[in-house]
Amino acid sequence: MTDYEAADERRKGYLLDNRQAEAGERFTALAELFDPVTFRRLRALGIADGWHCWEVGAGGPSVPGWLAERVGEQGRVLATDLDTSWMPQAGAPYEVVRHDVGTGEAPEGRFDLVHARLVLVHVPQREAALRAMVRALRPGGWLLLEDADPALQPLACPDEYGPEQELANRIRRGFRSLLAQRGAQLAFGRTLPRLLRTAGLVDVEADAYFPITSPIGSALEAATVRQIRDRLIEGGLATAEDIEEHLTNIASGRLDTATAPLISAWGRKPLEPVVGNA
Repeated sequence: MTDYEAADERRKGYLLDNRQAEAGERFTALAELFDPVTFRRLRALGIADGWHCWEVGAGGPSVPGWLAERVGEQGRVLATDLDTSWMPQAGAPYEVVRHDVGTGEAPEGRFDLVHARLVLVHVPQREAALRAMVRALRPGGWLLLEDADPALQPLACPDEYGPEQELANRIRRGFRSLLAQRGAQLAFGRTLPRLLRTAGLVDVEADAYFPITSPIGSALEAATVRQIRDRLIEGGLATAEDIEEHLTNIASGRLDTATAPLISAWGRKPLEPVVGNA
């Protein structure tokens, strides 16, 4: 089996497969919901003209496109993913490379910034992926990891006051069950600061974003449920009638659906000592 064939097998086991039609809807909703958080954090890290950046598990074009605008022609943006089908195939101001961060070698070159959002929680080889990202940093470079923590806030509707909310939370439990069956670590987000320090990074900090209700969050919930519909039914976690009722409830605009907290953690690779200085 070739490396690409092995990667395709791993992609097929991913619950939220990028090649499903609903993936585009999810990427659009994720970008609208989380890009402002990501961009605020990247600006705070000082991203500037000339930086070299590696966007890991890019999924769609929104983050690498934003990075390319900030680093300019003197900089470099490398966008990688196990599946690049939603990325521009030509003409983008950044490089697009198919890559499995869990098993592949780190790209050549040293980066001022490495960023991954909603990636490692789904990668079984998390430790190897983290080591690859740290190796790719230049001394003084920043690693920004952003991942969900579904176990920290597991409900679709934290205010469970009626049957519509109870149904939403039951379907969310089914979603979490499917994620766990495929190796997702549902309490992963909270571990990011510790993992960054253990990897030898300094100046480690973290914060979290927890949207409780918004039209974008509802769009994300609907797209996700449509994408995993068949898996929920096959697993006996929901019926077709349950799912249609839940989607109707979302479309009504009266259902307050929350996402799991997005935890952002960042740290800097220590500067190498200057040889010969006292």
